[in-house]
Amino acid sequence: MGSHLRIGILALQGGVREHARMLEGLEAEVVLVRRPEDLATIDGLVLPGGESSVIDRLTRTFGLREPLRAAIVNGLPVYGTCAGMILLADRVDDAIAGQQTLGGLDVTVRRNAFGRQNESFETDLAVPALGSRPVAATFIRAPEVTEVGPTVEVLAGLDDGRIVAVEQGNLLATSFHPEVSGEDRFHRRLLERAVGR
Repeated sequence: MGSHLRIGILALQGGVREHARMLEGLEAEVVLVRRPEDLATIDGLVLPGGESSVIDRLTRTFGLREPLRAAIVNGLPVYGTCAGMILLADRVDDAIAGQQTLGGLDVTVRRNAFGRQNESFETDLAVPALGSRPVAATFIRAPEVTEVGPTVEVLAGLDDGRIVAVEQGNLLATSFHPEVSGEDRFHRRLLERAVGR
């Protein structure tokens, strides 16, 4: 599916390998993004899970923050999982002092909404936009979306109503880690956006 597509993964901290495996399985060429010049060669980007405040700090240390923000504004298809969702959000509840986001996604998220690492869980989610088969979703210290803007599409929520997957234009974000369970349909959706760019 992804032949001839170059998809970047922000490779400063977090779950890079799992996303690389997923994208390579879809025949995309993976580019590990660590410098601003890496962004010039890619058709799409994954912001992986990890520690959002650390990734935020490292984007500034490596001079990536403003180039990433510009790429988002200019329509680069981006998929953020867990910490990646936090990085894409315009607003963050419970952010640590000085924490910034890249923004672009008109949502408010709450960090660590599902508890500590030892409270991680898996569940099957209905995601109608991806078809009738449920999505196997793994939640690890995950954020939740507490507020969405008028142009944000909610793709999935838990039975209790908490929003865990959203999309807005070129941006896609999930609270959970589909790459952990081998679920590739979100990555496919990213590739579809990259092809249509």
